[in-house]
Amino acid sequence: MVKRLLILDANSIIHRTYHALPPLKTKNGKLVNAIYGFLLVLFKVIEEFRPFYICACFDFPAKTFRHEKFKEYKAKRPPTPSDLISQIPTIKEFLKAFKIPIFEKEGFEADDLIGTIVLKSQGVEKIIVSGDLDNLQLVSKETKVFVLSGVKKSTLYTEKEVEEKYQGLKPKQLLDLKALVGDKSDNIPGIQNIGPKTAQKLIFKFGCVENIYSEIEKNSKNSKEITPKIREILLEAKEQVFLSKELAKINQDVPIDFDLKKCSFGDFDELQIRKLFEEMGFKSLIKRLQEIKNLLHSNDNLKLF
Repeated sequence: MVKRLLILDANSIIHRTYHALPPLKTKNGKLVNAIYGFLLVLFKVIEEFRPFYICACFDFPAKTFRHEKFKEYKAKRPPTPSDLISQIPTIKEFLKAFKIPIFEKEGFEADDLIGTIVLKSQGVEKIIVSGDLDNLQLVSKETKVFVLSGVKKSTLYTEKEVEEKYQGLKPKQLLDLKALVGDKSDNIPGIQNIGPKTAQKLIFKFGCVENIYSEIEKNSKNSKEITPKIREILLEAKEQVFLSKELAKINQDVPIDFDLKKCSFGDFDELQIRKLFEEMGFKSLIKRLQEIKNLLHSNDNLKLF
């Protein structure tokens, strides 16, 4: 039986649940909506995917190597709300109680850690749990991405779903798409005058941006099918296109100490988790915790107590 690894894109899940849920507070007035939402997602994916392994990846709260390449990277994002940031330590406390390893590395984003873990865990089925689509470039026969639209709504992306969503483009070609059209959320420039449809047609025909420019510069027969206007736009923006592709590419070679065996899920600190639930006022989750325990005992794909 193939063992399954759940990789939690923690900051992305936290942001998604923070904005999806009303401002829930404890008796002491502490905001806990992101904490509660994160736990709901954690229980949901454990019940749905029944993983043998789980780990969580966080963004390190500092600039990354991408900022060194492009100072304006993510420059247009509004500041993260302070009452969201204040909930992250408690979420990490819950993860530690569940004995779920936490990965973060200065100079890198969670996506880079996720990509590195995907590469270091060959032969294991991976499901990345995230609140955005950035990890779709990692989708393969072994790797799927479970994208949250809120707390309850979600979509599981396999290679087939990615190709259906992007008109035939393969997961790795999403880098080329971002290279051409950019990404407003991350302030990746792309080319302002080329839209997604045109970009998809170019990538579908030529395979990648490297081939597009190679064919144009050779003035090949295929390149003559590109209109003079689009050709001119592409040539003028060549440097920007390759910078955009570099910024969008997930680094899969981050120096982290990853040991799959240490990600085995099941031997968690039930008393500590119950104590935290009571402190937060999450009484309904105590029953869910018991359900998770029962699931662990009944499913061969999970590590048993």
